[in-house]
Amino acid sequence: MTMKRRLATAGLGAGLMSMALGGASSRAETPASVMRSGVFPWESLAPQATKVGAVRRVFDTPTPTLSQLEMHVTTLKAGETPHPPHRHPEEELIIVREGTVESNIDGVLRPLGPGSVIFHASNEPHTVKNVGATEATYHVIKWRSAATPPAP
Repeated sequence: MTMKRRLATAGLGAGLMSMALGGASSRAETPASVMRSGVFPWESLAPQATKVGAVRRVFDTPTPTLSQLEMHVTTLKAGETPHPPHRHPEEELIIVREGTVESNIDGVLRPLGPGSVIFHASNEPHTVKNVGATEATYHVIKWRSAATPPAP
């Protein structure tokens, strides 16, 4: 191979590498609207009445590493459930704040009290129900990442 050809090949390789790296770095950049570190005082989370209790929306936004991070706090009246068993591609955590809920994961029922944690894996059927005599409140944290399957 002639020197000219080697230089041209090397230049083409370097150009392709530069384009590939440039494309990767632009995809890795985070948009300006991502959530940064912050605090969310309980007093600032206004409850919105629902048919079964109330919801306090904390945030629902991208972060530097997640395409979506959503958090809300649900309060259920005694005997209520927010929805029938369902499934979604996002994973979620539920942390019981007060009251007694019944976790229903694919038909397996478990009563849980304050401080208990429930994990719902991607696309597994689940719901919760307030099985106590008083209101039950729990925090829901749900996220979407590059590994989250697309919604059906």
